[in-house]
Amino acid sequence: MKRETETAEAMIHIYCRGQHGTHGGLCADCRELSKYVKKRLDKCPFQEGKTTCANCKVHCYNPAMRENIREVMRYAGPRMIYRHPSLALFHFLEGFKKEPIRTNQKKTNP
Repeated sequence: MKRETETAEAMIHIYCRGQHGTHGGLCADCRELSKYVKKRLDKCPFQEGKTTCANCKVHCYNPAMRENIREVMRYAGPRMIYRHPSLALFHFLEGFKKEPIRTNQKKTNP
């Protein structure tokens, strides 16, 4: 989950710098998106068993934020190879996991 958060953060930074011209920080909209993404990842029911959000059957983002993060990923995804190659590689490999595995299920008594 830490790497997933780092990947999302890196993508948002690349997007903000390229689209909003920021240097060293994030604009208000991208800061809000970053906080939202962290909050959603913290509450992900799959945690360490998760696949990429694109392959997940549970969509945790509200429609507006989901579209925002898609736009960020479309822009930043190809640029990640040059700026953060290891994060891009791990994100790519995690995309092969088709079914997320719920790791924080509560056990029920029979």
